[in-house]
Amino acid sequence: RRPRGTLDVLPDDAVLWRRLEDLIAVHNRAFGYGEIRVPVFEETEVYLRTSGASSDIVRKEMYTFTDRGGRSLTLRPEGTAGVARAYLENGLPSAPQPVKLWYLGPMFRYDRPQAGRYRQHTQYGIEVFGAASPLADAEVIIVAHELFLRLGLTKLVVRLNSIGCPVCRPAYRERLTAFFRARSADLCEDCRERLSHNPLRIFDCKSEPCRAILDDAPLSADNLCRECSDHLARVKEGLGALGIAWVDDPRLVRGLDYYTRTVFEVVYTPAGERAAAERAAPDVPGDAGGAGGAQNVLCGGGRYDGLIEELGGKPTPGVGFGMGLERLLAVMEAEGLGIAPVRGRTDVAVSGRVPEDPEQGPAVFVATVGEPSEIEGLRLAMRLRRAGLRVLTDLLSRSLKAQLKAADRMGARWALILGEDELASGTVVLKDLAGGGQSTVARNEVVEVLAGG
Repeated sequence: RRPRGTLDVLPDDAVLWRRLEDLIAVHNRAFGYGEIRVPVFEETEVYLRTSGASSDIVRKEMYTFTDRGGRSLTLRPEGTAGVARAYLENGLPSAPQPVKLWYLGPMFRYDRPQAGRYRQHTQYGIEVFGAASPLADAEVIIVAHELFLRLGLTKLVVRLNSIGCPVCRPAYRERLTAFFRARSADLCEDCRERLSHNPLRIFDCKSEPCRAILDDAPLSADNLCRECSDHLARVKEGLGALGIAWVDDPRLVRGLDYYTRTVFEVVYTPAGERAAAERAAPDVPGDAGGAGGAQNVLCGGGRYDGLIEELGGKPTPGVGFGMGLERLLAVMEAEGLGIAPVRGRTDVAVSGRVPEDPEQGPAVFVATVGEPSEIEGLRLAMRLRRAGLRVLTDLLSRSLKAQLKAADRMGARWALILGEDELASGTVVLKDLAGGGQSTVARNEVVEVLAGG
């Protein structure tokens, strides 16, 4: 008998899995992400240092063993920690930043099996290292949201929160600790332990008595510094520019200690549920529900600006997400959705260089000048991607000269320059990075111009 919490994928289903994996590869390429593959096990210390000793993953869910050499090793319970370790160990901090990576493979958690949730599950995720801009957070969410749209899943809402930074979180943590300490007698045993390590973890508790206490708990949104508030507002602005529905969920913290500032989940909401979800954040635990539940978390992630430093590197901003493919396929089956065969699968180098692809054509780099242009640049980039083009963008708020150098280094054939004048006139400058010529094109015609050659 197969082990509890595992799944056999038979030939008919394997066809669907392969098509999904191919679509993910092509989708990531359109956004300029390169694939990375890391071991399925790591030294246990990697997870102790990153996930947090008080997290449920470390305390209850990891498959840990001692090998014949006496080393403590753990089957990976999630993808970010291993990718961060690989980024640091392989010298990628010295590569041109940001480094944009994607991965796909099995993860292992000793958890209670249920529909769409397994002890061995397949996770797809992306990570962006070296970009502190809130538009990097927005892009990560957009990558996930756009994949779901490509798969035909449109009943989606993004749940958003900010859990602060090292400047404002200590004071919030003190308030939270005092609140829960005064009510410790009513907390479950696990939450009393969480209180001494990381009181934010209490927001993850699924027991009814603890969740009742949470109704009156101080919220991180009311304790953010100006920088964190502005950061979250900019993330929302980026999502709003693309018409992505989001709701504030002030109790969302995610289940890992490495998160800072933005945390999010993309929730699938069946017919009749979306309007309610847009009026108020759904009061469900972070990983609640299988494919048959009223609402399902398809994807979750956030920012982790202290993770690389925790592993021994220099302070490096980072943001990413992870999604379970078993749950995604279960939701698609419930919706009666299939996946067509995918063409155009190729790879992106770790340098960020995107080689030409006869299936998708040369890459386009959208260069923006000034904050207002950045938001319009998001809209333009998405229009181009939806037309089948591969589009690269700047996530570092660099000068125009630096952006054009980056575009050339990344192998883009065309640059679209969008500044204050172009924003006002409804145009964009189209620059041929191979030939050197440039022309001004109406923004509502640029997709046709590029898609036509």
